[in-house]
Amino acid sequence: MSARTYDPRLLRHAPATRTLLAVTVALGTLAAVALVAQAWLLADVIGSAVDGHSGVAQLRGPLAALLGVVVARAAIAWLSQVAASRTGARAKSQLRAGLLRGAALTGPDGLVRERSGELAMLATRGIDALDAYYTLYLPQLCLVAIVPLVVVAAIAAADWISAAIIAATLPQIPLFMALVGASTQERMDEQFRLLQRLGGHFLDVVTGLGTLKVFGRAKAQIATIATVTERYRRVAIATLRISFLSSLVLELVSTVSVAIVAVAVGLRLLGGDLDLRTALFVLVLAPEAYLPLRQLGANYHASVEGMSAAQQAFDALERPLPTGGPRTDVPDPSVTGLSVRELTVLRAGSPRPVLEGLSLTIEPGQVVAVTGPSGCGKSTLLGVLLGLVAQQAGSVYVGEVELGELDLAAWRARLAWVPQRPHMFAASIADNVRLGRPDASARQLSMAIAAAGLDDVVERLPDGLQTPLGSAGAVLSAGESQRVALARAFLRDTPLLLLDEPTAALDGATEEQVLKAVRSIAHDRTTVIAAHRPALIALADSVVALDRTMVVA
Repeated sequence: MSARTYDPRLLRHAPATRTLLAVTVALGTLAAVALVAQAWLLADVIGSAVDGHSGVAQLRGPLAALLGVVVARAAIAWLSQVAASRTGARAKSQLRAGLLRGAALTGPDGLVRERSGELAMLATRGIDALDAYYTLYLPQLCLVAIVPLVVVAAIAAADWISAAIIAATLPQIPLFMALVGASTQERMDEQFRLLQRLGGHFLDVVTGLGTLKVFGRAKAQIATIATVTERYRRVAIATLRISFLSSLVLELVSTVSVAIVAVAVGLRLLGGDLDLRTALFVLVLAPEAYLPLRQLGANYHASVEGMSAAQQAFDALERPLPTGGPRTDVPDPSVTGLSVRELTVLRAGSPRPVLEGLSLTIEPGQVVAVTGPSGCGKSTLLGVLLGLVAQQAGSVYVGEVELGELDLAAWRARLAWVPQRPHMFAASIADNVRLGRPDASARQLSMAIAAAGLDDVVERLPDGLQTPLGSAGAVLSAGESQRVALARAFLRDTPLLLLDEPTAALDGATEEQVLKAVRSIAHDRTTVIAAHRPALIALADSVVALDRTMVVA
């Protein structure tokens, strides 16, 4: 059995697991006691009937007790399933919430560096696979630690020879499980990685299908998807083959072990060394010592996909998140300005710094354009100002206060950010614009719409501001989505505005509309724009080229 079948990080990232473990241990102990009681009552009833010393009237009490124990075992099993199902649902919600919270806190460069399709696969299908882990495997793991001990102790009190045989043969099952589990875990990890790759690639293809069609590359993706699918099929079949063979091995080992106990009991019963009741008690109870381990091995294969996904989720959740300081009295950037001093930023896997020794001053109310070729660190600088990217050296000051001393939530309440590709949710324009300020009034919303030049877009839509935008803003063009993002920033009404190439990939007419909105929104604000297009740079009061020289426009 792989050591990864239980990970202590479950308790940290899915606290509901603690409840499940406590309930399962309590119910497992009751189930073990009820099992011993059932075996003894059954042996007593059969023994009394065979001896002929007890009639039906005398057996009514033991039969009623036996029925009560059977009902109690059924109730315990039902409670165990209910507790496992409900706790599993809560634990999955906690893991998903942690993933999404971490992704939101760390921004574009943060938590999960895989493609969006792979992240979606992890958060949906991957974590959903934990159902089998919580409802089947984890409760069985607790029963394995309780039931065999109780059963062996009960049998030892009645027949120490049978208990010794069971104690000697019982460890063989975990040994075979460990041998099989290592191979299964490796293949299941590969299977889940292939599934993630397939899901991520398929989502990326669907998202960019229009572009692929324009350049005649749509059909070329069919072969790639078919190749990944075939690899996934082969790995899945190989995993199933191991699963079936391992179940056969575990059944064979437990069956032979029970047979050894039965032969020993039968011989001693014939020789007069055992009475009938004790022999029946041992024979009824002996298979129950092996049953939890057999079921654990069978359920292991159903749960290992979920644990493979959980491992990735834990690794993602434990990546360091940006942290701020305790101060909530954030200076006003439109009054104090900003200064960057000897800033150096490294990225994982990159041999050279993205930014090195960068210093610049942003005066209050000034519009600063940060220019340079793609990959020179424009977006990284904005990420540092947002508190999403950690620097390895240097500091950012708001007035005379270092950014690292400020509470991140309080600092971000002072700024608005428009990324290169703003996301549109499948809600109305009004809801998308209100994203940064849900309590905005209708008048404030109308002013933001007008400032971003969205009036013509609202008039074109059938239901105006209440028109659903569809998945990823399918109703809007790229330029209209940019203007919605600018309207969000205008509605937030913050003293600091960060724009990351808001006119990238737009045509000339659309660019002019967005530039008009930028002029409106940047008025009386301290604004930093990552830009490479001349028309956008022309809006700036000063230009900073990332060769660390400042040129005043």
